[in-house]
Amino acid sequence: MTAIADNIRYFDERLRDTPCRLVAVSKTHAPEKVMEAYAAGHRIFGENKVQELLEKRELLPHDIAWHLIGHLQTNKVKHIAQFIDTIQSVDSLKLLMEINKRAEQFNRTFPVNCMLQLSIADEETKFGMNYQEAVDLLQSDEYRSMHFIRITGVMGIATNTGDVQKLRSEFRTLRGYFEQLRETFFFANPDFKEISMGMTSDWELALEEGSTLIRVGSGIFGARDYSKS
Repeated sequence: MTAIADNIRYFDERLRDTPCRLVAVSKTHAPEKVMEAYAAGHRIFGENKVQELLEKRELLPHDIAWHLIGHLQTNKVKHIAQFIDTIQSVDSLKLLMEINKRAEQFNRTFPVNCMLQLSIADEETKFGMNYQEAVDLLQSDEYRSMHFIRITGVMGIATNTGDVQKLRSEFRTLRGYFEQLRETFFFANPDFKEISMGMTSDWELALEEGSTLIRVGSGIFGARDYSKS
């Protein structure tokens, strides 16, 4: 068994009795490495960039559930709308409208799963809406008229820090946003159930705070080759 397969098995065992699932983040890693994880039984993979996702999809089995987890420009949506399983990084109404529009053009038989990316970190380089912007989106007439997207939860990227209390606070903030949105807009909707938070360095803490999707890259595939990013 390869090291990648061992890592997949490790996370499978750690998450087995939890509501949390693993998104194996394959950005900058070769398709051959993705296949090692696939051969170990894993099916949910995350990519940051549309072009890299498209290149890998051509070479890999089509029963992979691809998650787009990086910032998504509206002009790139048309390239992935036909097949993408989940877009975790919806950070504006404009983007959500474009996803719905393109999914409708492809006449998808099932909606695009979308997650609202909310800002929880102090770092200005990270994308995401604030809570009120998410509320405004969900109250908009444009959102109510969409039939080719499905809001499944929230996603957040914590501050890049080793301060456990700060991380815990940010994760709790995201969970609080999730609970408020669920009570206000999705009370009778079981589709709204996901909290995507936690990465290789802090996934255990995120799991403690209620994460249902952890995004792990180097913890599965090893160090990234940034010359390919």
